[in-house]
Amino acid sequence: GAATGPSSAGAELTRVADLPDPSGGTDPSGGTVLSGRADLDGAGLDTTGALAEAARVAADAARAALARATGRPPELVRAGVVDAGGLGLVVVLDALVAAAGGDPGPPPSSQVGTPGPASAVTADGELVPWVPQPVYEVTYWLPGPDPAALETLRARLAGLGDSVGLAGDGGGGVMVHVHTTEAGPAVEAGLAVGRPSGIRIEALPPAPPTRDRAVLLMIESSGAGALARAAGGNVLVADPDPTVDEVLAAIRATGAEHVVVLPCATHRRTVTETAAERVRFEGIDVVVIPASSVLQGLAALAVHDPARRAPDDVVAMAEAAAATRTGGLAVAEAEALTWAGPCRPGEILGISDGEVVLIAPDLAVGALWLAHRMLTPGGELVTVLLGSAAPDELGERFAEDLRRTHPEVDVVVHRGEQGDYPLVLGVE
Repeated sequence: GAATGPSSAGAELTRVADLPDPSGGTDPSGGTVLSGRADLDGAGLDTTGALAEAARVAADAARAALARATGRPPELVRAGVVDAGGLGLVVVLDALVAAAGGDPGPPPSSQVGTPGPASAVTADGELVPWVPQPVYEVTYWLPGPDPAALETLRARLAGLGDSVGLAGDGGGGVMVHVHTTEAGPAVEAGLAVGRPSGIRIEALPPAPPTRDRAVLLMIESSGAGALARAAGGNVLVADPDPTVDEVLAAIRATGAEHVVVLPCATHRRTVTETAAERVRFEGIDVVVIPASSVLQGLAALAVHDPARRAPDDVVAMAEAAAATRTGGLAVAEAEALTWAGPCRPGEILGISDGEVVLIAPDLAVGALWLAHRMLTPGGELVTVLLGSAAPDELGERFAEDLRRTHPEVDVVVHRGEQGDYPLVLGVE
């Protein structure tokens, strides 16, 4: 609570929930002074009464929250200590009780639980074995940054780690805070916005894995990304192509001990394997399946089964990706000589395995011709991703024509919203 008038026994109190959010609307770590707001708000501070009495209620609530193991960051549980900010809050509230003529509680202890160098905390506050990984707490101050640039900074830091906080200091400056395994890029992100000062980097063990397995796909388009998320996959937006640091952060962000990564493009395989090799030293088992297209990635994700043995699951996903033939339609921008003959601007190019295999007068004809060609070796399922500029009618007409000419084949059409190809086709 906070006094709304001069300090006296009869001063009215303001509910904690009515005060400005000290976290700046960000997502602070659990078990810290910022996340302790909810505990104080539910402690009966929405009443009017003597300042000493209300302050004692707040101090007792803060002291009880401080002593709980549940919700505390694993690095604090492992060290057997409480959060320093939370401890400071109890001290301040006890001082307020004493200043108002009340009787403060016993001095709060900085120790709680049993220290364990190889332990972590579960959702129930229990200690379990855990292998530490290198994580850093990075903080710095930015003088007078542009508000628009701050949103870019927030997004960049969110891609590098968690516990991201950008809090104004009341004088136009902003304090920046993040927990990340990539301290250098976190500082570089601040350099892109302004001139960071007071830079502090402190090593902290990160949170332990929260699940056994995860599948991470690199996808450019929003529609295909939504399909992957709906199927239970994690998505790293690959527009533009991600750096090694961004792939590392995405792998760690899955919170899994075993991660299958699908680059969904041939040219992203090197950066993916580099990141996978680096993160293996942190105890995360990473397997890269060389999916060369989004549809190969989605096909692999479709057969993912967490209940299956991890090696068997990887084999099944790799086989599904390899069994998916992909192609696409592009619009010719200039006259050129292709493997299928000369093309003129505006004509439709059918592309398969990186080569132009046909030239068509329009998208509808090109889609059907390309499907016929790709189905020559056989196929059971045709999946279509419509680009951002392609109308829904294109997919509807294609599905109708293909079902008539190939009744033995199932056809599925989705909005992929990719910007480079009006239509992408996959045959399984």
